[in-house]
Amino acid sequence: MIASRPYRDEGDFWALRRLITELCGIQPPGRSWDVRRWDGRYFYSPEPGLDERTLARLRIWESGDGRVVAALLSEGGRELHPHVHPDVADLEEEVLAAGEDLAAAAGDPDVFVLCYSYDVARRRILERRGYGPTEDWGVIRRLRFGRGPLPEPVVAAGYRVRTTRDDDEDHQRLADLLNAAFRRNKHHAGETKGFQAHAPCFRRDLDLVAEAPDGTLAAYAAVCWDEANRTGIFEPVCTHPDHRQRGLAGALMREGMRRARAAGAVAIDVETGSMEPANALYDSLGFAEEHRGAVWAKKF
Repeated sequence: MIASRPYRDEGDFWALRRLITELCGIQPPGRSWDVRRWDGRYFYSPEPGLDERTLARLRIWESGDGRVVAALLSEGGRELHPHVHPDVADLEEEVLAAGEDLAAAAGDPDVFVLCYSYDVARRRILERRGYGPTEDWGVIRRLRFGRGPLPEPVVAAGYRVRTTRDDDEDHQRLADLLNAAFRRNKHHAGETKGFQAHAPCFRRDLDLVAEAPDGTLAAYAAVCWDEANRTGIFEPVCTHPDHRQRGLAGALMREGMRRARAAGAVAIDVETGSMEPANALYDSLGFAEEHRGAVWAKKF
C-alpha cells in the first residue's frame, strides 16, 4: 500500500533528501531537484526549517514499510515539481493531480511544470492532463571529468580567488553581492551563515569568490557537493554588475571544476534558464552534455 500525507517533521526532510539523492543517481539530469536545491529550501535561513509557503504545496507518498517513494515539491509558487521513484512510475499522474488540487484550492489561475525534451513519459502525462508548452525554457548541463586536462583559471589583474570565510563581514559581503548580481534586496547575512553552517552539501574548499582590489566581493561560484553521487553542482554563479566583462565568473568556475575533480567528483552540473550570457559562458567551459526543457502550463 502507498499512501500520501503532509510533511510532518525534520525526519521527513532527511527522508526526502534520501529520495532526491537516489533519483539523481538513476535518472537523467534535471528530472529531479539536486541536493543543493533541497538543502537550500531548508538551510538557507538563520534557523533551519521549511517556510509556510513551501509546506503548503508539499506532499509525500509513503510505502507500507515507511519508505518515501514519491513527493510533490515546490518553492512556494505555482510550479509543480513531481519526484517519483521509477519503481512506482505510475504514481506521477497522481502526484501532479494532487499539486493541481492544492493550487486550485489556493485560488491560483494556473500551474507550471518543467519538462525536458528527453522525458517522453512526462510529456504524455502533461498532454493528457491539458498542459501545453510555453515559450519559457531552461537548460541543464553536465561535464564528465574523465582524465583529460582542465583549463587553468586566469584571473584578471588586481583580483584574487579565495574561499569564503565564516565571519559576519564576509557573510554580509556575500549577501550584498547576491543582491546586486540578481537585482534583489532580499538576501542577508543570516541566510549565508545558516546555509554554510548546516547544509550537508556545503564545502568551504569549494565555495569560491573573486575579491576586488578594494576588498569587495566581485564574483561568486559555489560548488555544492552531492557526496553519494560524487557530483558537483554550481549554484549560484554570479558577478557584481560593476565587475562584469573581466572573466571573473569563468575563472572561478574553472577553479571550482579543478577542485571538484580533485575532491573525487566524476561530474559537475550547472543549470540555467534562458539567460543568454550565462548560457554562452557555460558553453565556453566545455559542458558538452546538454538537456533543454520547456515550461508547460495548465490554466484552471
